[in-house]
Amino acid sequence: MARHGGRGWYGRVIAAAVGVTAVAAATSVWTAQAGPVDGRQAGAGASARPSASGAAEPGRAPVPVEIVHASDRGARGVNITIDDGPDPEWTPQVLQVLRDNGVKATFCMVGTQAQAHPDLVMAVVAAGHRLCDHTVSHDTTMDTKSDSYQSQQILDAERMITKASGGVRPLYYRAPGGAFTPYSRHLAASRGMRPLGWNVDSKDFERPGTDAIISTVENEVPNGPTLLFHDAGGDRSQTVAALREILPWLKQQGYSFGFPVLR
Repeated sequence: MARHGGRGWYGRVIAAAVGVTAVAAATSVWTAQAGPVDGRQAGAGASARPSASGAAEPGRAPVPVEIVHASDRGARGVNITIDDGPDPEWTPQVLQVLRDNGVKATFCMVGTQAQAHPDLVMAVVAAGHRLCDHTVSHDTTMDTKSDSYQSQQILDAERMITKASGGVRPLYYRAPGGAFTPYSRHLAASRGMRPLGWNVDSKDFERPGTDAIISTVENEVPNGPTLLFHDAGGDRSQTVAALREILPWLKQQGYSFGFPVLR
């Protein structure tokens, strides 16, 4: 899974992200069966542990540290994941397509975007979708940075998303560009956020054309259940158009829509 490069859009939000604090309200963690992991992403043989600052809170049970891909709908389940928002232009359109098709998705949100658009975060939650921590500033070099930097990126984003949602915490953590480390996985898991990978990169971020996005998903969905799309970072009209075709097609192929397993 290649990392996504050239995301200068995020550079403009880093300054606003430093030192952010917010209250974190408790919510219950949804549980599900554990699934297979990708050894490359998970960092096989890793044993690093987070510092005390990442200790699980009362009522916030730790989850497995392995990167999850499996769907809670079983072998014919797929997980729709939407990254990098929320965005005031594209997130509402993605939500409408999901609503039209009766599909629930997991939204991997950038902390500063969530902070800027709490109404959209709450709309995502109100529609029954799940939240995922996608760090404060979407730094795809996270795995080359210090533990303290990773902690700031993950924990500040968790607080920002939780505050914007009105108290609903993210259930997953997805490293930008797949830049997981043993430390970041253990820290997220200790906070009740399951590390979340993907099996099918729709390549929609590159805006290759609606037909190309559809073709990529149709050809690669046998690779695994977790599909990656985007609702921010630029013009996402191709993503919206592709989802209008992909979601009904997946249903026709006998797939059902679920969430990544938590346990």
